[in-house]
Amino acid sequence: MHRNQPHIPPASAAAFPVLDLKSAKRRGSYNCSRCGLPKKGHTCNVAATKATSVATPGPTTTVDSTMSCVSRLCNTPQSRPPCNFRRALSFDDIDVRCDSAERAVDHYDYQVSPSDLDPDEVMRSGGLPAVCLWEVLRRLPPVGLLAAAGVCKGWRDTARSLWRAAEELRLRVPRKAQLGFVGSVLQKCPSLVRLSLRMESDVDSTMLACIAFSCPNLEHMEICTSDLAVNRITGDELGRFVADKRCLMSLKMEGCSNLGGFVLCSTSLSTLWLSDLYSLSRMVFNCPNLKEISLEFSCQENDNTDLTTAIDGLGRSCPRLKNVHIASPRLSHAAVLALTAANLRGLRMLSLVLGSEITDASVASIVSSYSTLELLDLSGSSITDSGIHMICNVFPSTLSRLLLALCPNITSNGIQFATTQLPLLELMDCGMTLCDPNSQNPTPDEDRYCELQSTFSNKLYLMCQKLIIKHSRLKKLSLWGCSGLDALFLHCPELNDLNLNSCKSLNPDRLLLQCPRLESVHASGCQELLIGTIKSQVCNNSAATENRLPCKRLADGSKRIHVPYFVSQQSYDDDKKQKMARWQCNVVVN
Repeated sequence: MHRNQPHIPPASAAAFPVLDLKSAKRRGSYNCSRCGLPKKGHTCNVAATKATSVATPGPTTTVDSTMSCVSRLCNTPQSRPPCNFRRALSFDDIDVRCDSAERAVDHYDYQVSPSDLDPDEVMRSGGLPAVCLWEVLRRLPPVGLLAAAGVCKGWRDTARSLWRAAEELRLRVPRKAQLGFVGSVLQKCPSLVRLSLRMESDVDSTMLACIAFSCPNLEHMEICTSDLAVNRITGDELGRFVADKRCLMSLKMEGCSNLGGFVLCSTSLSTLWLSDLYSLSRMVFNCPNLKEISLEFSCQENDNTDLTTAIDGLGRSCPRLKNVHIASPRLSHAAVLALTAANLRGLRMLSLVLGSEITDASVASIVSSYSTLELLDLSGSSITDSGIHMICNVFPSTLSRLLLALCPNITSNGIQFATTQLPLLELMDCGMTLCDPNSQNPTPDEDRYCELQSTFSNKLYLMCQKLIIKHSRLKKLSLWGCSGLDALFLHCPELNDLNLNSCKSLNPDRLLLQCPRLESVHASGCQELLIGTIKSQVCNNSAATENRLPCKRLADGSKRIHVPYFVSQQSYDDDKKQKMARWQCNVVVN
């Protein structure tokens, strides 16, 4: 039976202040008061709560303001059709829910703390403080942050602030992605300082224009290309980009085979890495603050790059260079003379790789011009033991890294002389120097450089060479591909990395490793018996180190005796056990 509801006149509404909803409504809230979802295009299926203060069919006022957004979503019925939340941060070309987009954004770094936020501010998404929400969302990956932006307006605003605060971004661009994908991500991060792109698609000038427009404060940029990607950027386009980005300090780019020639003018650029260069008609550097440069040329035929002229101009226009790395088969003695004539006073690291025409005369020119080198890399050159003697005579107090891989004119006597005359040496690479010319099964590394080694006419190969190295500071030693090495004795207390890959002629009975701090030994391509000998010696060294008892002198100081366990205090404490555990060696065999 229908009953008539009592009618409340409008004038009596003022007598019930509890029904005044305008004072309780927060201006700017676009979420449903029942379930917390956006109101636009939304039909709420949650039943209205009955008012307890006044029996009226009007809107209820007993909504729990402390209910969080997550609990509201969990309480919604399952029969409600899913709604497509509006995202403030979205990709234009690739949906964030697909696998390619989720794996495309790799890393982002937020350097801004939430100190600018009001700690007493309460978000509209259920009473969560702004500082807490910031700390939670900043720990999410980029794809998770994009998904969180679709929860509510408060989360979306916080996500926007996090994107704007990001200073470093590492992005993988899928092969089928278009330019809009990169542009939509970069537009979210106007404060980017460091950008690293892993390109699986082609790169052209449009990409550079997008980066220049979206990242006005960019200081470090790195572009890596996959094997299937093609870098179509020309030298003129790269020169305009460098000239326009006045705050750019570091530029690293791979796949620069289509440059053709370039002119780089920048007063802020300090680091420049260009790889896969080929047939450059001109190379002009007008970068007075450039401190590090790396130029790697592809080993292709008909390369007409004039390195002598380019190096001469580089030395004249970049007087603050400290690190120089050039890898090209066209390196010659004339190019070395042009570099030494520049008289770079601050040069500390010099790397001239794959220059088969670099001889002992080139070494003499280098040591006469630069006497404070800390790193010297002459891999692939034609220097002999005489060149090593000149190096040791000039750099005994400065040189800490010496790389002489692919130098077949060097013998074991030269290597031993370098280790005895360079007390500060920490790294030494002698890969494929002591090679066996009668090797029947060359390794992939040997096959790669077979054309380079065929250019040497006089090769001082000596069969059954032995190597004895005693050094107190050497930490890394590489003897990969030394198939002519027959005996090896190492007494290096600080050595932690040893590379013996493809040492096929090394006799297990003539191997002695006295290196208690060894962490890894690479023995791929070695005999099984040799691998077993390496493992046994490494285990014996670690066991001898762990079982070493503390020693104590007698009263007269004439003799050392071992202190028993019950006399010595803390002989096997936890700290020492943890320290010894770090010295356990790993024999890597692929």
